[in-house]
Amino acid sequence: MPSVDRVMRSPELDGFGAGVRSIAARAAVTELRQQGGDPNTAAPLAREHAERLAGPGPAAAINLSGVILHTGLGRARLAASAAAAVALVARGHSTVEFDMESGRRGDRQDHVRALLQALTGAEDALVVNNCAAAVLLTLAALCAGQGVVLSRGQMVEIGGSFRMPEIVRQSGCRLMEVGCTNKTRLSDYADVLSEETAAILRCHPSNFQIVGFTSEATVAELASLARRAGIWLIDDAGSGCLVDTRRYGLSREPTVRDAVENGADVVLFSGDKLLGGPQAGLIVGRTSAIERLREHPLARAVRIDKLDLAGLRATLQLYVDGREDEIPVWAAIGRDARSVRRQALLLKKSCPLPCSVVASVTEVGGGSLPGARIPTWALSIQAEQPEAVLAALRKGKPAIVGRIEDGSVLLDPRTLATEESALVQSSLRGLSGEAGVFPPTA
Repeated sequence: MPSVDRVMRSPELDGFGAGVRSIAARAAVTELRQQGGDPNTAAPLAREHAERLAGPGPAAAINLSGVILHTGLGRARLAASAAAAVALVARGHSTVEFDMESGRRGDRQDHVRALLQALTGAEDALVVNNCAAAVLLTLAALCAGQGVVLSRGQMVEIGGSFRMPEIVRQSGCRLMEVGCTNKTRLSDYADVLSEETAAILRCHPSNFQIVGFTSEATVAELASLARRAGIWLIDDAGSGCLVDTRRYGLSREPTVRDAVENGADVVLFSGDKLLGGPQAGLIVGRTSAIERLREHPLARAVRIDKLDLAGLRATLQLYVDGREDEIPVWAAIGRDARSVRRQALLLKKSCPLPCSVVASVTEVGGGSLPGARIPTWALSIQAEQPEAVLAALRKGKPAIVGRIEDGSVLLDPRTLATEESALVQSSLRGLSGEAGVFPPTA
């Protein structure tokens, strides 16, 4: 087995910094020793490690997958004003927790509290770093050591295999399961309430649908029951819709304001789904509840950072101003199908492989509007090795992400920004007609 020093000096690691060469060489030698690999592969293996270490990390990508809120691609892309707000705060110091009038330390929540109150009708608001954290903080602050009632039909699994029952237990609460997968009546909730019950938790099934022989209690019914029992009603509204989705040709999605007006004490929702902002967990509701959350030790551990706060404020301002169509998620959902088709035809002209423009559907994705399928048009590329074509597109700069459907590569331009079109055309022109791959990149 070659020494670490010898691998460090190998030509394969030329051009990398000394620190990267050292770490990569040590990792390669250790891996070969543990797995009993061929010593002659140490230098190439070290280069693989070096390339991963020296790479850019999260890189720019163009989403042509047919999923608007693609979780792997960062869900919502920010509006121009929100991206500018983030960049401004990132470049220098900011008044994230500084009171300009008094010159003393301020409260970062002041940047978004009034906007959320106006948009949702809630008495108070608090923002944390994501919606799972919002659930954890709410349950820990309001219900620790007591029972929380959750319908079996709402025991969702969110991304990364995290499950709602596990989050409830982690918060220090006792989970009280009620009802069946497809039916949970109001009486099911009423039957389990006791002096040891702290709250009813309602969880929006934002990433799946149950259809057919179903029924569930409404927010208003649960709120009335909770008031009579003297307990909290906590509504995890999931995607955090603030607009009437019927404007975009979709079925009506309950809004956060609906939940507040129907009596929920606390409503939780995400910032990077239908809201169209950065990752954040937004909590709105009664002042008596929000104050307990604000004072809980976990609030510090899950607080929102300055960059997300800046992007969130700018996004909320667009809603207040009635300019939500400038938010990319709503721009993509509401985009006219004829415009999408024209862009697909433009891409077709740049593709050297056999291709056609076909009718398709776009999904909202990201745990939002499950089952909603938006009519669209896509470029369908026929190739003997469609996986190779997709891999080649992903290796471009920026990476282009599509999908395979019925043996063809599909590129859905519904989410394609105007400034990205030329980049996609250039990448398509680089595809090889024989192998369906890009030529080697420098």
